Amino acid sequence: MTHSDPIVAIATAQGRGAVGIVRVSGKNLRPWAEQWLGRPLRPREATYLPFHDAHGVPIDHGLALFFPAPHSFTGEDVLELQAHGGAVVLQLLLARCLEAASPQLPFMRLARPGEFSERAFLNGKIDLAQAEAIADLIDASTEAAARSAAQSLSGVFSREVNTLKDALIHLRMLVEAHLDFPEEEIDFVEESDALAQLTRIQNQLTALMQRATQGALLRDGISLVIAGQPNVGKSSLLNALAGAELAIVTPIPGTTRDKVQQTIQIEGIPVHVIDTAGLRQSDDEVEQIGIARTWDAIGRADAVLFLHDLTRRGQADYQADDASIAREIAEKIAASVPLMNVWNKADSCDVSLGTGTGTDTHKGIAISAKTGAGLETLRRSVLETVGWQASGEGLFIARERHLQLLRTVNQHLDAAAAHFTAPFVVLELLAEELRLAQNALSEITGAFTPDDLLGVIFTQFCIGK
Repeated sequence: MTHSDPIVAIATAQGRGAVGIVRVSGKNLRPWAEQWLGRPLRPREATYLPFHDAHGVPIDHGLALFFPAPHSFTGEDVLELQAHGGAVVLQLLLARCLEAASPQLPFMRLARPGEFSERAFLNGKIDLAQAEAIADLIDASTEAAARSAAQSLSGVFSREVNTLKDALIHLRMLVEAHLDFPEEEIDFVEESDALAQLTRIQNQLTALMQRATQGALLRDGISLVIAGQPNVGKSSLLNALAGAELAIVTPIPGTTRDKVQQTIQIEGIPVHVIDTAGLRQSDDEVEQIGIARTWDAIGRADAVLFLHDLTRRGQADYQADDASIAREIAEKIAASVPLMNVWNKADSCDVSLGTGTGTDTHKGIAISAKTGAGLETLRRSVLETVGWQASGEGLFIARERHLQLLRTVNQHLDAAAAHFTAPFVVLELLAEELRLAQNALSEITGAFTPDDLLGVIFTQFCIGK
């Protein structure tokens, strides 16, 4: 298989629908399409006609749209056939495209997942960050995520990356020009104000990393694990946050034996709330498995909500067990994963609904999962704890791949800055750090990208896109 092969795929989702689309992309499609369809096709105009099988029997009647290269999504000739959205109809159209060979187009094959978008990238219609935004827009689980993905698709993220890259290229030009003309008696650092330029680039990178981190939260959401002893109200809290009776709630300790997960939205951020089995010593084999899964979920969490019972805060045994669980949670999670202390059953105690976080189990947020008191404070605190900052319009979507590359850029810029504080500025080393930083930035948009990375990215797309 090559990138020059004509490709075809069903572009609409599986199942029944009012309209289904079969998409074809390749070079010089017009003669083949007009021979099969039996009439000329005007660019970007819908033509209503019958779609015939190899024996001239109509499969369906629908619309044909032809987009000549380079003015198409892929940059090649593109033909879209819009028919009724029945699975059999679309499969018949797909088979007819594959068998409708002609001297001008002797071979056509099924498209791989994401191959239409991959060709758009390879033909310069979109960059890699925009291509990824297509998949993110399709997969968006909240309105905010969809809007941010649309921003990335329009090129907002790419423009910021390219602006930063242009500043790096300018600084590299100055450094390498001085390397090429060492006989010039010019103090490079002083004359070109190189350190100030590098500092400005670092400040721009910091701002970009902050926005990208927000975009990653929108895309991936937050994994929030509710942990605690049995009967503190973990399942009740999940139900209250989700607004539905998802988990079974009884006064019997150990009712929850396995993880129960539900995704909710808080200010447009997907929050994957995970209710877990109560943490305690148990001889029950099934409950032991549930507790083991609880610890596994805690180890994978983006944030852990440690739920306590206000009605038992004066009991020595309960307090000792809570302290032991807190120590074990601290050992299981990374230092960057926040641990939030939340006190439930405020409706049964004379306490004020306070706020705060920390490892001190006597501090935290007081709530009532039963009445809903304090839940709004809890929702805001969850977002603040994981670093979300509402920034209004203009936020773009980002992936962990982008964050890792931005961190790599930051490391190389820090190394470059360190050369300025050395007793002697070694321009060769400085130039190399700037080059590596530029390459990492270019990898975000695909200007500098290993081929195996493209395979990983585009195979995650749906077929037909």
